[in-house]
Amino acid sequence: MTKIHNLGFPRIGAKRELKFALEFYWKGESSRDDLKALGQQLRQRHWQLQTELDLVPVGDFAFYDQVLDMSFTLGNLPERVQDFHGDALDNYFRVARGRSAQSTSDTQCCGGVAAGEMTKWFDTNYHYIVPEFTAATEFKLDASRLLEQLAEAEAQGVTAKPVIIGPVTYLWLGKAKDDSNKLALLPKLLPVYAELLETLAAQGVEWVQIDEPILVTELDAGWQNAFNTAYQYLQDGRVKLLLATYFGQLAENRSLAANLPVAGLHVDAVNGRNDVLLLLGMLPEQMILSLGVINGRNIWKTDLNTVLNWVEPIAQQLGERLWLAPSCSLLHVPVDLDSEQKLDAEIKSWLAFAKQKLGELQVLATALNRGRDAVKAELDANRAAIEARRHSSRVNNPAVKAALAKIDAKLGQRQSPYAQRALKQAALLKLPKFPTTTIGSFPQTSEIRLARSQFKSGKLDAAGYKAAMQAEIARCVSEQETLGLDVFVHGEAERNDMVEYFGEQLDGYAFSQSGWVQSYGSRCVKPPILFGDISRPRPMTVEWISYAQSLTDKPMKGMLTGPVTILNWSFVRDDQPRSVTCKQLALAIREEVLDLEKAGVKVIQIDEAALREGLPLRKSQWQAYLDWAVESFRITANGVADETQIHTHMCYSEFNDIIAAIADMDADAITIETSRSDMELLDAFEHFNYPNGIGPGVYDIHSPNIPSEQHIVALMHKAAERVPTEQLWVNPDCGLKTRQWAEVIPALTNMVAAAKTLRASLG
Repeated sequence: MTKIHNLGFPRIGAKRELKFALEFYWKGESSRDDLKALGQQLRQRHWQLQTELDLVPVGDFAFYDQVLDMSFTLGNLPERVQDFHGDALDNYFRVARGRSAQSTSDTQCCGGVAAGEMTKWFDTNYHYIVPEFTAATEFKLDASRLLEQLAEAEAQGVTAKPVIIGPVTYLWLGKAKDDSNKLALLPKLLPVYAELLETLAAQGVEWVQIDEPILVTELDAGWQNAFNTAYQYLQDGRVKLLLATYFGQLAENRSLAANLPVAGLHVDAVNGRNDVLLLLGMLPEQMILSLGVINGRNIWKTDLNTVLNWVEPIAQQLGERLWLAPSCSLLHVPVDLDSEQKLDAEIKSWLAFAKQKLGELQVLATALNRGRDAVKAELDANRAAIEARRHSSRVNNPAVKAALAKIDAKLGQRQSPYAQRALKQAALLKLPKFPTTTIGSFPQTSEIRLARSQFKSGKLDAAGYKAAMQAEIARCVSEQETLGLDVFVHGEAERNDMVEYFGEQLDGYAFSQSGWVQSYGSRCVKPPILFGDISRPRPMTVEWISYAQSLTDKPMKGMLTGPVTILNWSFVRDDQPRSVTCKQLALAIREEVLDLEKAGVKVIQIDEAALREGLPLRKSQWQAYLDWAVESFRITANGVADETQIHTHMCYSEFNDIIAAIADMDADAITIETSRSDMELLDAFEHFNYPNGIGPGVYDIHSPNIPSEQHIVALMHKAAERVPTEQLWVNPDCGLKTRQWAEVIPALTNMVAAAKTLRASLG
């Protein structure tokens, strides 16, 4: 009998219950007990949705991040919070976001510290808190989180499969703060893992899922050897280990994975199907093979009949040694399609969210175990939906395909090199040295959210909504005038999300009502569904930017999201190459850029926050991606005159190894996140002569902490050691929509003061 299981479930809740509970707690509007109770309710609800599985993941729930959870389980806390003796959850939030709840009764729990560095989880839009190491790092087991959740699961009658991050991946994910060798910590780490596994065995656990996704990356000999060392050490434990890989193919690590002394191996059969047949000849006789046959990162229905055609011979060969699962944790998809009312019936019939994906697994298992006739109706309905999508006229637009065929190299070229453009822009804009700006958004206040909600529900007409948004734009302009910023933004009051806002105005997109996915902590996004060929029926931002510019003599940035980011932050169609879809987006956004320029906008920012996260996990495949990604940006940006200044923004990623590609984008100025890494991201500029303007983010907008003028000046001095001062801008590291005005005003006041100090000291 083929078993089915799941690698992880979305934890934020179908209605974002965890998001709101966290934010209430952080504001001091609810208690710690209230938050913990909500977490327990969500776990119980999600386990109930998984009752048809043979094994249910436990420990995949986190109040902020699963990597941070693992750091606390291993007792690996940054030194700056080790002297905290209050509630462990408060210390957890101090690492995650710089502080815990807003409480007047406990100043220690609220004392601000530097938040942990945050970066992308492999090539997804999920962010994790980076573990911190030094040569002196020690580990000490704290299994309380897992044990509490196991007890809850047992009480609910759940057949639990605890989920933990494996020791080699955990070290790989972290950062050595003293430049020591992370792998040297493995001998100290493994005894704690062994103790954890023995603790779980003592609770009656049979299987433990131990995630080692770095096996789908290109590993040098040291990391490959670390796997043999780690799992030989752990092989004598009483629990059975299911070693889980995902997000790609094993390729040259195939033999390594197949020969590790574990009881089972999970592989991503969506992205790494070529691995499977080769693995069949490598696996030890008793090893379980778990195939991830349901895409855990996208929302399209699985072609169940095609999967069965492929899997049935494998099932005959392996028998009970074959398990089926999603390709990865379902953390990356929304919870339940059944609650959707916004999507039209046709598009909805093409989709599957987390709950529906588990239903697909059940159909596959029933077909394998009892024969296809047992689920004939389900398989016939699935086939009809797949065919309907394939042939829909809503998916295919001949005019878009014709425009794509006309793309040539000239479309991506600026009129003049940067050095010549910079002189013309300087003469036109007349900016001071160390010019100040922000990334685009200002706080999304309760008034903004109320007006948007009333407009969508019909309680506020179009004229009233426009007036409300213009009032918010006017407030943003006024605040920037008072602050003394040099290049203004309109604040993006009218935008619900930097991708969804544009998708709503492009043909080829659809939108869910509750398709929320966790990005980090309480931050959720609702990726639009890119189902067809993309075109722009009308201007999308010109009216708002023109109004904002009419209120000030300062340069007003036009704010756009770039094609690569729109692509990477959408649920993207899987029936054509991503490169083709990206170039369709590039042509559409290019039209908007040209319309902004015609309207007199002299500075246009095209955000590519997600450029790096689209990189394939294997470096050997990077160049092909970067070629079409950079080309798409250049198509978008390079139809303008020399005098028009093009900016772009990127956040929370390591850029050092793609700095040449970033330079090839040829933006006149780039703003990047550097505050959480203490300007470490600028190390690339010690060996690379970046030619254009650059704004290293000088304060962390994801933390409520307010940076001092002295802190900002110190960071910019570090930047000036690597980048010529005439190229430097001063700005936050990301947009300000998630912050409150009470935090933004003092932070920007200090930032502007810092810029003035820099002009005096370095000018």
